[in-house]
Amino acid sequence: MRSRLDDHDLDGVAGVDEAGRGPWAGPVMAAAAILTPRSAEALRAAGVDDSKTLTRKARERCFEVICAQQTDGHLWLAIEPAEVCEIDDINILHATMAAMSRAVSALPVPVHRALIDGNRLPALDCPGEAIIGGDARVLSIATASIAAKVSRDRLMAKLAEIHPGYGWERNAGYGTAEHRRGLESLGVTKHHRRSFAPIRRILESATTSR
Repeated sequence: MRSRLDDHDLDGVAGVDEAGRGPWAGPVMAAAAILTPRSAEALRAAGVDDSKTLTRKARERCFEVICAQQTDGHLWLAIEPAEVCEIDDINILHATMAAMSRAVSALPVPVHRALIDGNRLPALDCPGEAIIGGDARVLSIATASIAAKVSRDRLMAKLAEIHPGYGWERNAGYGTAEHRRGLESLGVTKHHRRSFAPIRRILESATTSR
């Protein structure tokens, strides 16, 4: 059993996590991160933890530290999406696994082992281990969880400027009351996941009423 946010054996070990499996709109974002002892120390000092336990402001602050460590060459990070078309084509689980695979492959240094948050392993070119609750137990996975979450939230905020009225800058595409009201008044956009039941029902209802 690993201790909380364990950072041993950092050499070539990638932590991998995703953000955005549940929303009705927008891509899934996967991230993979390889740390060094120096970056691990800086991330701990910054309060890096499971992204779900942090406030938006804290996540943003931690992400800035992550990016600074990457720029300084003490951390390697890759972030890859699974777009809505892929989610609708192969389903959310397989799209998430594909995005994780791409994130690990996109790392600019050799990956000797990958630690994946959750209970499933994506296709990998290296040994891997699935760790339930890994984002609260392994520092590199927590780093990936923040990178995926902040990157996705920023993207959804940009999409909200193009498609106002759904509240994506606040709900990140999740099925909140505000998002439901936007769908009722504005309809479905190209960024909505048509394979998801709530969106599918809206589209079927619109077809039936014609």
